[in-house]
Amino acid sequence: MSDATFADQPLQVGSHTFASRLIVGTGKYETFDLMKDCLELSGAEVITVAVRRERLIDAQGRNILDYIDLSRYTILPNTAGCFNAEDAVRVARLGREILEGLENPGADWVKLEVLGDTKTLLPDPVATLQATEQLVADGFQVLVYTTDDPITARRLKDAGASSVMPAGSPIGSGQGILNPNNIRICLEYLKENDPDYPVIVDAGVGTASDVCQAMELGVDGVLLNTGIAGARDARRMATAMKLACLAGRAASGAGRIPRKLYATASSPEQGTIT
Repeated sequence: MSDATFADQPLQVGSHTFASRLIVGTGKYETFDLMKDCLELSGAEVITVAVRRERLIDAQGRNILDYIDLSRYTILPNTAGCFNAEDAVRVARLGREILEGLENPGADWVKLEVLGDTKTLLPDPVATLQATEQLVADGFQVLVYTTDDPITARRLKDAGASSVMPAGSPIGSGQGILNPNNIRICLEYLKENDPDYPVIVDAGVGTASDVCQAMELGVDGVLLNTGIAGARDARRMATAMKLACLAGRAASGAGRIPRKLYATASSPEQGTIT
């Protein structure tokens, strides 16, 4: 059975369209070769890369982009490590310049992160909104990392974000979806009068069941990094995340049965032998 069997429609984010609803990062891998294998096994078509110069070149002078097939993947540059709107806008523009030079279609968008502190890595809501407004005005399609607060999410969409990306839990924590009810409310607010607006869970995913839960809530995609890169067997986890995304999406569309207090027999009671 092919992956396409589970997909009812492609993922549309701004002007970009993809079959896979899983977006994966490129950080924290032990080697670039391991990263390359995991990217392929995940089935992702979008790869997010931190633009800061020290993240592009390792201690041996190797460029991470040399290990990514730029003809196969759309790069989603991100502003990881930025703690104010000014730095985030500068890094986003640097990413655009790099990808324009590489002729990669990801040059026109950015995954915006403006963090509040180094301990929680939670976003600064005011600076995030400021950076979103500036980048939208500068022609970017902005995919914005935020908390699971529905009010903030709605403000970011109103500011022109192409996708709002609420966190399941803090970055790299592996805690999964801590507050599914807030994700549901975010979906309600963001998709009101705009059912095709893409909402993507970003951060906190620890294992395949977390991806499946996120997709079953009705989000349009999941972005993750540490859940694969930090796994004991990263290659095997990359495959698991791919399958979980497909399964969760299929289950969301299929509609689960209602929860009941008491048992309901699977076989009909009529015609039983007495």
